[in-house]
Amino acid sequence: MTSRHLAAIFLSIAVVGPAAAQSDPELPYWASISVDEARMRKGPSQDVPVIWEYRRKDLPVRVVARFETWRKIEDPDGTQGWMAARLLSRTRTAIVTGDIRPLREAASTSSAILYRAEPGVVGKISDCANGWCQFDVKGRRGWIETDHIWGD
Repeated sequence: MTSRHLAAIFLSIAVVGPAAAQSDPELPYWASISVDEARMRKGPSQDVPVIWEYRRKDLPVRVVARFETWRKIEDPDGTQGWMAARLLSRTRTAIVTGDIRPLREAASTSSAILYRAEPGVVGKISDCANGWCQFDVKGRRGWIETDHIWGD
């Protein structure tokens, strides 16, 4: 490889690096765990103790801080710690809170109930407006009130 090729590679890394950092969303923002197993740590390093291990892909989290390739997250229980950014996704998910909650045909309390979701059920959310989100649990879709979920 010639020095000209190396210079082109370094230039492309320099150009891509800052642009990627600028595309990070404003804090705080919603994310979800993108892997089957993920560890939350006391600090932003592999060398600090693990404080929690998650075995729940798609669990919603709130990103509250950034440090290099680490994100400080808050989980649905309010626990905060650091997780490697590569373990997170921008896929919007939410978890049902409180009691068993209805998923309705439309965004209205007078709309027909399609399904009922127990507390702790995680689903993908979209089209959130006016206190409602469309909630998809493995293909079963309905509208849920935002007061009944965490992650909206």
